[in-house]
Amino acid sequence: MRIGPWQLPNPVFVAPMAGVTDRPYRQLCKRLGAGYAVSEMAASNPRLWNSVKSSRRLDHQGETEPVAVQIAGSDPDMMAEAAVFNIGKGARIIDINMGCPVKKVCNVASGSALLRDEALVARILDSVVRACRPHGVPVTLKTRTGWDCASRNAVRIARLAQDLGIAALTLHGRTRADMYQGRAEYDTIRRVKQEVEIPVVANGDIDTPEKAQYVLQYTGADAVMIGRAAQGRPWIFREIAHFLATGTHLPPPVFGELRACLLEHLEDHYRFYGEFTGVRSARKHIGWYLADMPGAQTLITCINQAERTTDQVRALEQWFDQHPPNEPICTAPAALAA
Repeated sequence: MRIGPWQLPNPVFVAPMAGVTDRPYRQLCKRLGAGYAVSEMAASNPRLWNSVKSSRRLDHQGETEPVAVQIAGSDPDMMAEAAVFNIGKGARIIDINMGCPVKKVCNVASGSALLRDEALVARILDSVVRACRPHGVPVTLKTRTGWDCASRNAVRIARLAQDLGIAALTLHGRTRADMYQGRAEYDTIRRVKQEVEIPVVANGDIDTPEKAQYVLQYTGADAVMIGRAAQGRPWIFREIAHFLATGTHLPPPVFGELRACLLEHLEDHYRFYGEFTGVRSARKHIGWYLADMPGAQTLITCINQAERTTDQVRALEQWFDQHPPNEPICTAPAALAA
């Protein structure tokens, strides 16, 4: 699959997730087989660009190309300005968020709330594509099937996006009203793929190699995007990519590899965030890694109470010392909605 000039190594992508897909996490997923990753969404409001949170989200130092940055907002001119600003910070692909369902985004007419105003969608897409074109930077769109089940308009949005120069489209198989409840449906993604020639990426409830293969075959999509199923399980990208390429399964990770993976992730995470924020923001990642591990609840409690990064690392090392390094870990996915 290609996005503009970029040839991607495989069709298994990392979904942008607020508070999750920071630079250390994106790099980890790429090392473990992801063919492409999109950043957390960056605000289009220039007044927020100098905040600590935005500064971290705009830090792409050492990141594997292509760097893809997602922007969110509802003002066409401001979105165009944000796109050019992020290109100056290293973005090589700009992704427009029209899929986020959370209230604080939709209440300011951003994210999936935009699906209720197709004329505004057109103005935003046109403005951002025009702003990025002189820089040779392709623009992609991530969206949902519609605002609710009575107003699914993904096919019209997809045609509009293609006509206005969008290079690729990611479609989550839920409406905004669905949030992350119920099951994703793939019929709409299939119809969209039949109607447009640009690459289409399928998103929603893809949590196993077999599910990824089914969704690709059923929808005709060019790639799949994995979100929550990769939390605490970043090796899912290599598992899916290998299965799609060979039809066979990789062996599950062993405790020795999990130990190396988690501690490497934490080292990058702490370095990126610093001591105070790092020890706190690492808690959710560690919890995801250990969620399905037998007898890990006491350790998770200890991790959540730790106030220093060294205490978190020491507790993890002591726990791993109790497990043979060659013992396979459980990789069964939880109930997820990517």
